[in-house]
Amino acid sequence: MGHIAVQLLRRLTSATVVALDVTESKLEFAREVGAHYAFHSDEEAADAVRREVSSEPVAAVFDFVTNDAVMKTVDALSGPRTDIVLVGAGAVSRPVGLLGQPYGSRVRAPYWGARPELMEVIDLARTGQLTVETERFSLDDAPEAYRRLHDGELRGRAIITP
Repeated sequence: MGHIAVQLLRRLTSATVVALDVTESKLEFAREVGAHYAFHSDEEAADAVRREVSSEPVAAVFDFVTNDAVMKTVDALSGPRTDIVLVGAGAVSRPVGLLGQPYGSRVRAPYWGARPELMEVIDLARTGQLTVETERFSLDDAPEAYRRLHDGELRGRAIITP
């Protein structure tokens, strides 16, 4: 889903878009779809972002993994008024509340937006302003699709068809 988010951010905002991932192929993919910067998601990621992009806290983070290792990077980049959006299906252990996070920051875990937002996304795709990279699998090959998803080997999204 990250490649979709990069495209949406580039088309709908003037934000500097920074992508983090664990493989070079996914970082290259992020650059292809419009990320201004792409860094390896490791213990040095926050320092790389601060050094190459800005030393200021980021305005927003969209986490498409949602695990404790990624959350350390999120916390290192966050500050007052950072909007943290946990999109990934994982879970994290983190303090929240007035004293548990930077003042004025928000942590949200939305499942989806409102219907009008969905219609906007569909219109962007319909007009070619948004592309979704997909790989098709037969129903018999569904276990392989899930294995590849689990192992981070899919470039985009998997579609399983009967």
